[in-house]
Amino acid sequence: MNQALKEKVFEANMALVERGLVMHTFGNVSAVDRDKKVVCIKPSGVDYAKMKPQDMVLLDLEGQVLEGELKPSSDTKTHLALYKGFPDIGGVAHTHSGYATAWAQAKRPLPCLGTTHADHFYGPIPCTGALSEHRIQKDYEKETGKLIIETFKGIDYRHMKAVLVACHGPFTWGKDAAEAVFVSAMLEAVARTSFCSVLLKKDLKNIQQALLDKHYLRKHGAGAYYGQKSKG
Repeated sequence: MNQALKEKVFEANMALVERGLVMHTFGNVSAVDRDKKVVCIKPSGVDYAKMKPQDMVLLDLEGQVLEGELKPSSDTKTHLALYKGFPDIGGVAHTHSGYATAWAQAKRPLPCLGTTHADHFYGPIPCTGALSEHRIQKDYEKETGKLIIETFKGIDYRHMKAVLVACHGPFTWGKDAAEAVFVSAMLEAVARTSFCSVLLKKDLKNIQQALLDKHYLRKHGAGAYYGQKSKG
């Protein structure tokens, strides 16, 4: 069932390793086939060096395993919540990459200090509040997903494809698993640069709106002109 989806999710998970975004067995990537209502995700706690495409786990959107011998990622319920709450996304990635996680542990949104950030994220990257003890004990992973959705009230998830979960780490998303990983890499890059900028000068302000608009919209807006037009 859906071998192509397994291959894509496996490749996306391995890309986390190649980009230096995960260590040990941390991190996970998933993808959803909206037509078939099937989610594919990395298995829990499996060494990346030993992982194979056939190890990927297929589930329905309610979390029932459809295919796979291994347990799905412990973060599965968070991924499922995001697929339900953000209907246009096709892939989700979660890492504990160093600089992005540092901002999350500090419970600080990631400010938009320059054009590198603005090229990929339309403004500061939000940080959630901390989960209450009740929500942690209730259903931790599902509540984490719900917390992200709550944080995005008033924020367009199609133009802000990342979040920092307080005391935890980053989640990113995109049209597919590969884009979710790419966004994770960009998030870590700007988290590192912003960390250095704040060390060099405290109390930095976000860049002016006009510069944010120019850099983001020239790549992602209706009149985007960055890059080459695809042929055919």
